[in-house]
Amino acid sequence: MAFNYKRVLLVGATSGIGAAMADKLVLEGAKVIAVGRRQERLDAFVQKHGPEKASGVRYDITDTAGMDAFIERIVTDYPDLDCVFLNAGRQHQVRLSRPAEVDLDAFHAEMGTNFSRLVDLSVKFLPHLLQKPFPTALVVTGSLIAAVPAVAVPAYSASKAALNAFVCCLRRQYRGTNTRIIEVWPPLVQTEIHDYMGPEIGRAMGMPVSEFTDKAWAQLAAGNELVIVGSMGPEERFLEMVRMREKAFEDLSDLMLAHFEL
Repeated sequence: MAFNYKRVLLVGATSGIGAAMADKLVLEGAKVIAVGRRQERLDAFVQKHGPEKASGVRYDITDTAGMDAFIERIVTDYPDLDCVFLNAGRQHQVRLSRPAEVDLDAFHAEMGTNFSRLVDLSVKFLPHLLQKPFPTALVVTGSLIAAVPAVAVPAYSASKAALNAFVCCLRRQYRGTNTRIIEVWPPLVQTEIHDYMGPEIGRAMGMPVSEFTDKAWAQLAAGNELVIVGSMGPEERFLEMVRMREKAFEDLSDLMLAHFEL
């Protein structure tokens, strides 16, 4: 099934991959509701594409107290919503080798932003997607790091691995419904997420965001439910590892679901 959703909510749309994907979706014919913390960037997005194609809603996903009100606003104002795209995230280096220097609050805050809040938004939006009389989708931005952790960013690595496990279970449990569960795995991409290294270094590392967006879109348009751009090491070896993980997950799921009613 092609990615032909018409009204897309994109959370984390004011920078990096999210901003590039919001632009791409509009160019491909979707109406995009951009969500982020920076009002000036939301305003610029609407001005760039026009209010018929673009909307902006300011919301910080760490605002758990305001989450229900945010979701109610979205589903009320946009009854034709057919795709929720969760892209927000943060990344910092952590020297676990110096435990006295580890900021545990910051570590868990990163885990919360990258994993727990996306779980919250997924579970809260899914009832609205499921009840639609037309095909819908939930899209989550993960990372190649979900399969191979990056030693200097343990919180980010753990959050993406946890997110992948959640998405795999969600996709299997929603099989046969009108809601598709899609995960996107970017490689290292030149975005603001690496600014902790200094903008001159962090934004020069990895694949240009425009190249990533084009490659990811090609797979989304083809109907892929796991969109993998790039690899960790030799591509064929990496993809074979992913296929083996998927097969093992399916086998275990078949065993468990024989004794678990969905």
